[in-house]
Amino acid sequence: MHRAYQPILPCGNKYLQLKWDKAKYEEHKKRIQAAKPLVDTSAPAIYSHLHLKLGKLKLEEDRLSVIERDNRLLLEKMSCIMRTKGQIDNKNDYKAKSLNREKRKQELRRVNQENRAILDRITKSQPQYQVQRWHEDWQRAEKYMANVERYPRGRCKSQSRKVVPIASGPVTGHQ
Repeated sequence: MHRAYQPILPCGNKYLQLKWDKAKYEEHKKRIQAAKPLVDTSAPAIYSHLHLKLGKLKLEEDRLSVIERDNRLLLEKMSCIMRTKGQIDNKNDYKAKSLNREKRKQELRRVNQENRAILDRITKSQPQYQVQRWHEDWQRAEKYMANVERYPRGRCKSQSRKVVPIASGPVTGHQ
């Protein structure tokens, strides 16, 4: 075999075909180098908001500013006390007063009066249920049930049929 380039497919010019095949091969190598992998094996993205908690920092900053303000006010009060005699005013003549005491008393009186009126109406009203009438209805219903029953109440089987002699002959019946 010769060392000269032998194209796979027939061509008009071997040297020109060699140049085209080399260019095609170089382009193929470049594409392989630039190809993206199908499986992502890189480290996951790091999001700053997960590690740097700005809301928590803001709350901490606000808390510290409140503490600083309270400390400054306390320091001012202490310096005022040191500059003056520091006398203590412990008189407390204030008596707790309710602004709506009269209104609440008036409402309580009104509710009590309504309750008394309701109680009077309840005690003066006649009952709607008549127990005597219920009792009479129940007795009437028991009579109807006794008439409809196959076997009378309170009798044994031996007492239910007796032969009673009558002048015309024996007849069976209930007593």
